[in-house]
Amino acid sequence: MNLQQLTLQVANLSRSVGKMLKEELKNFSADKVEIKGMHDFVSYVDKSSEEILVKELSKILPKAGFIAEENTDDRKGDRFNWIIDPLDGTTNFIHGIPLFSISIALMDGGEVISGVVHEVNLNECFYAWKNSPAYLNGNEIKVSSASKLNDSLLATGFPYYDYSRLEPYMQMFQHLLRASHGVRRLGSAAADLAYVACGRFEGFYEYGLHPWDVAAGTLIVKQAGGQVTDFGGSNNYIFGREIIASNGNIHEEFLKELKKYFN
Repeated sequence: MNLQQLTLQVANLSRSVGKMLKEELKNFSADKVEIKGMHDFVSYVDKSSEEILVKELSKILPKAGFIAEENTDDRKGDRFNWIIDPLDGTTNFIHGIPLFSISIALMDGGEVISGVVHEVNLNECFYAWKNSPAYLNGNEIKVSSASKLNDSLLATGFPYYDYSRLEPYMQMFQHLLRASHGVRRLGSAAADLAYVACGRFEGFYEYGLHPWDVAAGTLIVKQAGGQVTDFGGSNNYIFGREIIASNGNIHEEFLKELKKYFN
């Protein structure tokens, strides 16, 4: 398998579907939204995007299965599986806020070997494959060189359905506001991770996420020289529903502070 060729095919696919998302946004209205759960929305755009991705990815690697947010195809591969978020940032999309992404990863067994995050509005396509550099629109990217939390801009996502850890989350949030350049909440975890990879953020943390939110972005961060763990410092961040990603330089300090609030 030529992972470079495969990843570039997927990047081109994400750009094509991204154009469709921007066109759909022009005439989109909130009455076309369905509610999957508390503050968890889906529209025909999410489903249409995923159907296109599933169809085209099946051509690129026919033997692969799918782990997809809208579950339009629940086939599981014996070895390879695509992990797809067809529209990461649906709430932004339905409110007309111009920041949402397509996230596509390929997993070989338990290892992510290819990842693409396409932020649609700026037409920025981030991608990497196993043992490659990380790229943004064909140009190599690296994480930032900041070495202290105090010199870092951070990102997070607010809980929208799982409030069981809200109290320690808010305590951590308040601490980081004082101990860093600030904390941003963009509304797309895939974009947050991509922005860590290219040095716009030094770190990102969140709990309650799904594999399709983080699989592609975590590979891109690591191939850009960053570090990714769960809240305990281990590697259960794709399926473990908690993640801390950084430029690597601040990771130990970032993780130490997080552990004060999340045991």
